[in-house]
Amino acid sequence: MSSSIRRTFNSDALTRLAQALAVIASATLAGCQTTSSLEPGSATPVANISAKIKQKPIFLARKPTPQTPPHDVWERIREGFQLQDGNDLNPRIEQQRLWYANNPSFLETAGERGSLYMHYVVERLEERNMPLELALLPVIESAYNPMALSRSDAAGIWQFIPSTGRYFNLRQTNFYDGRRDITASTTAALDYLTRLHDMFNGDWLLALAAYNAGEGTVSRAIERNDKLNLPTDYWNLPLPQETRDYVPKLLALSQVVMSPEAYGVNLNPIANQPYFDVVELNQRMDLSKVAAMANIDEDELIQLNPAFKKRLTIDGPQHLLVPTSKSQLLTASLSNMKPEELIDWQQYRVRPGDSLASIASRYQVSANTLKDLNKLSGNRLSRGQTLTIPVQPGITPALPVFQELASEDSKPTRTRTYKVKKGDNLVQVARINKVDVKDLQHWNKLSGQNLKVGQTLVMQDNSKPAKATISTRAIASNASSAKNQESDQKSMQYKIQKGDSLYLVAKRFNVEMQHLKRWNPRSGQALKPGQTLTVYLPH
Repeated sequence: MSSSIRRTFNSDALTRLAQALAVIASATLAGCQTTSSLEPGSATPVANISAKIKQKPIFLARKPTPQTPPHDVWERIREGFQLQDGNDLNPRIEQQRLWYANNPSFLETAGERGSLYMHYVVERLEERNMPLELALLPVIESAYNPMALSRSDAAGIWQFIPSTGRYFNLRQTNFYDGRRDITASTTAALDYLTRLHDMFNGDWLLALAAYNAGEGTVSRAIERNDKLNLPTDYWNLPLPQETRDYVPKLLALSQVVMSPEAYGVNLNPIANQPYFDVVELNQRMDLSKVAAMANIDEDELIQLNPAFKKRLTIDGPQHLLVPTSKSQLLTASLSNMKPEELIDWQQYRVRPGDSLASIASRYQVSANTLKDLNKLSGNRLSRGQTLTIPVQPGITPALPVFQELASEDSKPTRTRTYKVKKGDNLVQVARINKVDVKDLQHWNKLSGQNLKVGQTLVMQDNSKPAKATISTRAIASNASSAKNQESDQKSMQYKIQKGDSLYLVAKRFNVEMQHLKRWNPRSGQALKPGQTLTVYLPH
């Protein structure tokens, strides 16, 4: 990495480096008068410096702590640095500083992106009295990109892998990923870092190494050096190369933030005040609707709430992060909206006879919407499967006819299947099952008329009977009085097909099952193919 950096160094970078070295040199002269961290004539720190020895930073001069709170988050971060002592003239840190000096846009871009979250992170760190260098850790991890996803499936600004995320209560579903939740992942990251800090006896450099490589890797490296009577501090451990670079990257970044002008980096000011507020919700909502409601830029709202993967507040906490300037407007808008104006989300358990089309029609959404929300690759549903469906509170979804006619215990079936036999063709199958050829093609996504032996075809039982045309108006007006008007009704004989039941026949002809039983007292519940039933058709 060092050689490639030197090859790509341009004249501007060299100028910036010269400025930085001038700052370092002047600071070193001042620092050497108060510390003995270096051996005479040595250009590197003494190995295994005791953690008990507190040294003043000598790579640059500290600014005096101001009497008034800083107006800029960057300045607030600088005032809370705790990890700079003893890290002067370290070649591993210097190598990383060179990279930042040669790539100033990296920190500038990460700072712009992190401007939404950095004040929140700093406040949480200060509450725990943790080093504010840790506010720069998401720059190393993700460049403060909440949508960042690594090759090892680490996600969010703090880059939690799935298992570690679950350990720290970051829920992960099709709709919500707590690793991308700004507030939840920050809490989890600081909990994890605190735990590592305690595990490694208060050594933040070892804790950071463990955050990158895992506590097991660092612990084994310490045990190895201990057995060989070698120093066990971070700088002397045999760690993976990525971890050997990880802590120097953070320390080098901190030094660049301490004096960005010396490295040619332009850090735009970040106001030292909260960027967002938390607004509680009393129902699940669509982020697009929230953005329109409070006049918030939709992309900005998504950047503040990246954990909601489908822009729907499902599976996660029932609150949203919104810009502070918009929080009162959103709160007022929510309180003033009528129930029918809000989108809610319901869990629906698939029942026998349900189809994706029928459920979509019932809830007045498209089948494609249901497929996308529930990650369905096709149209087939399984009994007992749970679907998440957007509905409007106060609006009762229309129940299908079979649910109005039948009780819960009857467990009606709305679809049936037919297995293709040798010699079958589409027209014959349609005629046998008394359905239309076009309907059969539509239900089974058939582009032609070719069938395969053993192929299973699905048919919906709300198709029109072949021998009678019944209008829904006639059903509505005559079904309730069918018993008293049988003498005026037209009767027909229906031959039972394979798979038929009394319920299916009653539904097919839009009559009540109790009437069908009365018209055919010897029919019983078990029908046989070829058996004939009498049916009185409604007017």
